[in-house]
Amino acid sequence: MFPPEQVRTFLAVAQTLSFTQAAASLGLGQPTVSQHIRKLEQAVGRSLLIRDTRTVRLTVDGEAMVGFARSILSANTAAAEYFTGPGVRGRLRFGVTDDLALTRVPRILRDFRHLNPGITLDLTVSQGSHLERRVESGHVDIAFLKTTAGEGRGRLVLRDRLVWAAAEGSGLRWDEDRPVPLVVWQAPSPSRALAVRALEERGIRYRVVCTARGVNAVLAATRAGLGVAIFARSLLPQDLVELSSAAGLPELGELDLVLVTNPSAPAEPVEALTSTILAHSNPLRPRV
Repeated sequence: MFPPEQVRTFLAVAQTLSFTQAAASLGLGQPTVSQHIRKLEQAVGRSLLIRDTRTVRLTVDGEAMVGFARSILSANTAAAEYFTGPGVRGRLRFGVTDDLALTRVPRILRDFRHLNPGITLDLTVSQGSHLERRVESGHVDIAFLKTTAGEGRGRLVLRDRLVWAAAEGSGLRWDEDRPVPLVVWQAPSPSRALAVRALEERGIRYRVVCTARGVNAVLAATRAGLGVAIFARSLLPQDLVELSSAAGLPELGELDLVLVTNPSAPAEPVEALTSTILAHSNPLRPRV
């Protein structure tokens, strides 16, 4: 409706309040500038400028058009850069576990979309074991998930320490007569397996008070003070407290955050996402 060259000419006149200066800045003849303004006013159906032999002034509609003109030119530039500029293009099916989706991934995806506007991203959030099966079957191109440290699956993003956590002031107690109350992920779960093995090796009794399918259920049960949960330290929410060795619970060891990729996945989009994730690989305490 409003050709960019006419909008650009109008904005130059509005900024200089001079047809002569606008013509010089745009490298156009003054008759061409006048013609652009006239055609734009005809398209708008309103007068945008008041001009006489000495002055040029914006009308109320002209002042409004200045804002629209900037938006139109900005959108036009963005579209031109998108369709003609360099960059990776394609579709990428990305899987991520829900605890990572709530903590690390939002910032990663914001940066990825900004850096790679030509890539369409399809996101799947699920348990790690399900995501691995989806990668193997070719339904997901790349998955960001947790595995037992040192297993060697996928590309290592971060090796993190597992910690015991509970709600602050929950008053949880355990001893020989009272088993440790556990809030755990549904099996199979690397953190659950490590926690159970560590307790059994130390001969510490435990009972599962909540089995959760997703991170929201783990958080709800732990925040309610039902029991102790296991988190990768970099994924520990700020309103939960890491239990010290004084609590009498064993060390849990480490966990790997890895990227698992299907060999048939599109190479350039996968590498673009991998680079963005690795750039965010420093442990950061999230807000959940």
